[in-house]
Amino acid sequence: MIRRILGFGAGGRTRRVFIALLGLGGLSIRAAGTGGIPAMPLHSLTRADYADRVEAVWTAQIAAMLMAWPHEHRTASVEWLTDYPRPYQSAIVDDDWYYEMSAIRGFEKFGIGMTVAELGRQWLEDGCGTWGSSKEARLNLERGIPAPDCGHPRHNKLWFTIGPQFSADVYGALAPGLVNVAARMAREYGAINGYAEAVDGAVFVAGMISLGFVERDPRTIVRQAARLIHPDSPYRKCLDEVIACADAGDEFQDIANRVEDRWHLEYPATNNAVSNGGLVALCVWFGGGDFLKTVNLAARAGDFTDADCNAANAAAVVGAMQGMKAIPVHLVRQLGDRIVGEKMDRLVFPRPVDEPISALARRTAAIGEQIVAARGGRLAADRLELPATEPETLPVQRFTLAELTRFWNPEWTLERAGFGGQGGGLGGIRGMTHLRGDVLATYPRDEVRGVLLRRKAVLGRQPILRFQAGVDAGRAWELAIFVNNRQMVKRVIDGLGANGIRWEAIDVDLKEYAGQSVELRLYQLVLVHNRTAGNAFWKDLRIEDPTTAGRAPVPGAATGAGSAVTAGD
Repeated sequence: MIRRILGFGAGGRTRRVFIALLGLGGLSIRAAGTGGIPAMPLHSLTRADYADRVEAVWTAQIAAMLMAWPHEHRTASVEWLTDYPRPYQSAIVDDDWYYEMSAIRGFEKFGIGMTVAELGRQWLEDGCGTWGSSKEARLNLERGIPAPDCGHPRHNKLWFTIGPQFSADVYGALAPGLVNVAARMAREYGAINGYAEAVDGAVFVAGMISLGFVERDPRTIVRQAARLIHPDSPYRKCLDEVIACADAGDEFQDIANRVEDRWHLEYPATNNAVSNGGLVALCVWFGGGDFLKTVNLAARAGDFTDADCNAANAAAVVGAMQGMKAIPVHLVRQLGDRIVGEKMDRLVFPRPVDEPISALARRTAAIGEQIVAARGGRLAADRLELPATEPETLPVQRFTLAELTRFWNPEWTLERAGFGGQGGGLGGIRGMTHLRGDVLATYPRDEVRGVLLRRKAVLGRQPILRFQAGVDAGRAWELAIFVNNRQMVKRVIDGLGANGIRWEAIDVDLKEYAGQSVELRLYQLVLVHNRTAGNAFWKDLRIEDPTTAGRAPVPGAATGAGSAVTAGD
């Protein structure tokens, strides 16, 4: 780490000090001051070096992703990787960099003040959104739900996954050394395909890459970038745990196992942002700025992780630190300086991609120079002068699964729901809690205790509890309904032989509790004998009373679906 040096003259006044550090890729730091007040230190980076490092950010993430791809959502590597799993003549189009390419197109079209809503329009134009939260975002955009709403938990069931994190390298490259500018861009634009923990991942990655342009110690980069995220965030808690264990002298694999044991159980999707973000931090920390070591750490960190995305993010930090010289020549050569492709999976692009990586890097650097000039830096004839800034912690952004009822039916509380991971990363995970239009899907965090929907109500004269209970085809769960301490219903909701979601109408006569204040509890239990557990689906949950039809509602009583919302609201 480069330290700022101050000299002191007579009377304790700070005297002017210039420090030139040579042999560090054109980096220098300058501190100047008179009258006892030091001026802001500057990082200086040649424009040629900046362009080289931007190209390395793009190239490193492509090369690293291709190397670690065989271990994405699969078992970890136990061999030292030195090459791609198959020969290449050009880079393919992958979501790890295609969404960033779309962002560059957006900046070129809308300017450096591009809004996230404009980025959403660019996504639609480019056909972005193939897998995970990004696919959910695209489907929402096509339904007319604009960014950033398309990434919010109200509409995006995979909001906590890795999409914003692997799409954020470009924001660090566009704000070299301006770590807070990079963080704010990642926070704003990351909302297109995620929220809270996922966007914290975007902030962390963008922050590390931004710092990589002015800092040579990977451990300092991890520490500084972690400070951008609020301590109340689960993502920050994971990073703090990683840093504390590393400071204590723990080995890489021991820390990686601890991250997975703690956070992957909380977020079972193999593409979740929190545990994968912890692994990215570990790879940068222990990789020591070496490209191959960093990639290999990501590939072997753990079974069933998002290894290729993690390798790409961590390697991009190495690219920002050292430029193209950090990437083995044989890996660069096989990419042929091109990205070529017509589709990802079954999603065909509106216009085929055939673009030189070097040209993409030049376009990125041109936008980056505009951002530097507009955000406190200065462009000289052949240099960028960048103010040295301390990372500023962004306001906390949090969302708990219990908050879903706020959009579905706020008269009920949701307890013990789990993130699950159905539809994200690895297939076959049994369920996940999310909201789709007016349907609440739940799966328990704790399979023994189950999910609980709860409310208190003052009942009318002929009250009836009514709702639709659903289950996925081939899955099952047990419904238990209690009024106060009395169990009124115990029933298996079974999707055996169904095609899609199977619905059952549930009516519970509550007339024996007429006029009383009661507590209603609806449980989803998943330990069903000889059946495969799955999501519970809840729709039109309400208390009806024919005797109050047309009258003002009884205080504290539900009179229908109330604030339940429909798709597109």
